Amino acid sequence: MRRRESLCEVDLATSVASVALASPVMTASGTAGHGAELGAYIDLASIGAVVVKSLAAYAWAGNPSPRVCPVPGGMLNSVGLQGPGVEAWLSDELPALEAAGASVVASIWGRRVEDYEAAASLLARAPACVVAVEVNVSCPNLEDRSRMFAHSPSATGEVVAASTACSRPLWAKLSPNTSDLVSVAEAALGNGAEALTLTNTLLGLAIDTERRAPVLGAGGGGLSGDALHSVALRAVYECRSAFPDCAIVGVGGVSDGLGAVRMLLAGANAIEVGTASLADPRAVARVQAELVSWCQRHEVKAVSDLIGQANQNWKRGGLR
Repeated sequence: MRRRESLCEVDLATSVASVALASPVMTASGTAGHGAELGAYIDLASIGAVVVKSLAAYAWAGNPSPRVCPVPGGMLNSVGLQGPGVEAWLSDELPALEAAGASVVASIWGRRVEDYEAAASLLARAPACVVAVEVNVSCPNLEDRSRMFAHSPSATGEVVAASTACSRPLWAKLSPNTSDLVSVAEAALGNGAEALTLTNTLLGLAIDTERRAPVLGAGGGGLSGDALHSVALRAVYECRSAFPDCAIVGVGGVSDGLGAVRMLLAGANAIEVGTASLADPRAVARVQAELVSWCQRHEVKAVSDLIGQANQNWKRGGLR
């Protein structure tokens, strides 16, 4: 009887521009809390990084309840970026992540360009475990009739430039709710972003037919989960085509190892697991294990070999 061959070792190491990661699998902002909450379920040091919920320079109460609603293919959320502010986070939440050995990506937001600069400046004194700052530009700009920063190349560029005050690598988290994604991405990269995080939620609405009114307290919300996956894949693929050498983090509807593989093939250097963690707090570790199993079955020895293959194979086939 033939002895079954042992499965190959898989090198999970990747890099997002200047940031080296032991694994491409991270949490997504807004779905893993501000601290080490998921440490009760997974080894936070074993994943690529913990991306914390977005923080402003000040404490913020968020939106009225209800804040979340399950919908076909995912969920709507309108939490409203509730948070303690950067200073409180540095003193009260970050130490537990540092003690757990986690690599941390802080996320910042604001309502004015100056808000981003203030939050970034506070993060300049963060310990070395904070390896990057993700700039959430999917926020209403109070100085432009509450139009999202992420819908304007110039506004996005201003926010990213202001955020360089953190003196850390910047990842610009962009919105899919624009027909001008490539131009917005170009503005982010041209003003100091080392990487693009693609993508944030889609705008959506749920209606309560008994009350005949919106379900969420703030009206509409952001759609995440499986329904977002194809949209996020398209965003990653388009930006990889437009910017062959830039770093990309793929996020949106990644709930299993195959979702992670698809993101890598579309051009992501790393991925984030979000909504799946709300249903299963072990989802990030499970996705990572399933990614390893897929690579072993397909004799892929390094996940970095997968990055952008779908794009390359499309061009090679003469279909583009």
